[in-house]
Amino acid sequence: MHFEKKSLDEFWVAGISVRTTNQNGQSQKDISGLWARFITENIAGKIDNKCDESIYCFYTDYESDFMGRYTTILGYKVNTVEHIPEGLSTKVISASKYRIYKSTGELPYCVLQTWMEIWESDTKRKYLADFDVYPPDAFSSENPVVETYLSI
Repeated sequence: MHFEKKSLDEFWVAGISVRTTNQNGQSQKDISGLWARFITENIAGKIDNKCDESIYCFYTDYESDFMGRYTTILGYKVNTVEHIPEGLSTKVISASKYRIYKSTGELPYCVLQTWMEIWESDTKRKYLADFDVYPPDAFSSENPVVETYLSI
């Protein structure tokens, strides 16, 4: 699987979150529910200090590896966590090196396929914070490109 490498400085995120696990398909249910809540509660309209309009789906606070419990935060990269509405989650993402994978095709299946290939690989992961970046046109484009950042 092709990837690029990149180092990122520390940054903040804000959004809604759920604690989940990949065991027994639980994460698919929980993360689907998070997306539904993100849309129905207009989370995009509640966060004023976004760095850009890309939607970020973070996987962090890993209990162990990808089969242990972890937190998913769906939201935005933000300039500051000041004035974030009550009820939303915030987290600082520490500086790290990443492998960047690109998923192209029908959502969410192309992103899930990328994750399945990552899980089956022997990549030495840091399990700090991994995330998918959905560009603003991801859900209206015929051939969206979603980037997956894997902390290494």
